Amino acid sequence: MLKGKKIVLGITGSIAAYKAASLVRLLVTRGAEVKVVMSESATQFITPLTLSVLSKNTVYTSFEDGNNGWNNHVDIGLWGDVMVIAPASANTMAKMIQGICDNFLMACYLSAKCPVIYAPAMDRDMYLHPATIQNIETLSSYGNILIEPNEGELASGLQGKGRMSEPEEIVAFLEDFFTPIDSKLLGQTVLINAGATIEPIDPVRYISNHSTGKMGYAIAEAAAKRGAMVILVSGKTQLSTTHPNITVKHVTTANEMAQVCFDHFSESAVAILTAAVADYAPVNVASQKIKKSDEHITLELKKNIDIASELGKRKKTSQLLVGFALETENEEAHAAQKIVKKNLDFIVLNSLNDAGAGFGTDTNKISVIHRDGSRSNFELKSKAKVAEDILNEIEKLLP
Repeated sequence: MLKGKKIVLGITGSIAAYKAASLVRLLVTRGAEVKVVMSESATQFITPLTLSVLSKNTVYTSFEDGNNGWNNHVDIGLWGDVMVIAPASANTMAKMIQGICDNFLMACYLSAKCPVIYAPAMDRDMYLHPATIQNIETLSSYGNILIEPNEGELASGLQGKGRMSEPEEIVAFLEDFFTPIDSKLLGQTVLINAGATIEPIDPVRYISNHSTGKMGYAIAEAAAKRGAMVILVSGKTQLSTTHPNITVKHVTTANEMAQVCFDHFSESAVAILTAAVADYAPVNVASQKIKKSDEHITLELKKNIDIASELGKRKKTSQLLVGFALETENEEAHAAQKIVKKNLDFIVLNSLNDAGAGFGTDTNKISVIHRDGSRSNFELKSKAKVAEDILNEIEKLLP
């Protein structure tokens, strides 16, 4: 898929710049045309001559390089089918956000009319710093596409996340990027809720559950990769996403989650309800911390709105509604009842009795039960692969 593609490769000042030689060679052998743009600090790690020989093109480090003088950055920005900044240092990422144009690489970035993909490389604590996390979210909002760094041994000797993705991984990412999407979800709006809701008891305590949101986020990422425009209504979770096709709506309580789901359901072709929504909430929320006094305390609860049932009432014939059931006993019977009661097209059943399934794990083992009673059983696998299985079942039902 890279044959004939024009790739602008931006290289910044990072020890990972040494990987650029392998990356350029891989791109060229796959038929891509590569023009390399380097920041001045990048030339301290790898020479322009090396990359010029490998790319068979002039390497640009300043406005004087090439034949077009002062406006060559504009020409490069218009030339590329994609711009890849690898490695992307923390410094360059911050400049990309603020539009600080103090080197030729930044001038090309700001002039680029093509998609921009970036692969960060930095030490563990730099990558985990709140400023970097915020910068990644901001770059995503600009439409830039992240290739997440790997975990492993870093140049500092520390272990952690921050290693730039390997050249082979970046090439594979680009091949996927240029592969035409063949999916019924392409261009469709998909509503997904995920994570746990929180029902406050007082300013300190609350009712919640052990859901981490991993399954819902995995489905959101998978749907976005198929070209869907995803609205992700997220309760309590430690997860985040930077995919440009995903809009995250953060909520806290079941009522807040319900309202956002209701607001966006009419525009959605598919709704997938993975969230662990609290069934009950305290009738009265104390304004001050409840002090320890009596041996026993009674907490009066009221029933929360059932989001799936309400969406089932509103569902049009052109929409698909998918629910989840996490059961511990009489699993199939309870799941089948929910299909009818909530007007679902199918339900995804997983059991806490299955090792490796349920809350907090990176794997899941599911069964998909349809309205007509037909059932598909899947083996234990990663939640990313489970997400693909679920979306495949959805695509079977789409026109």
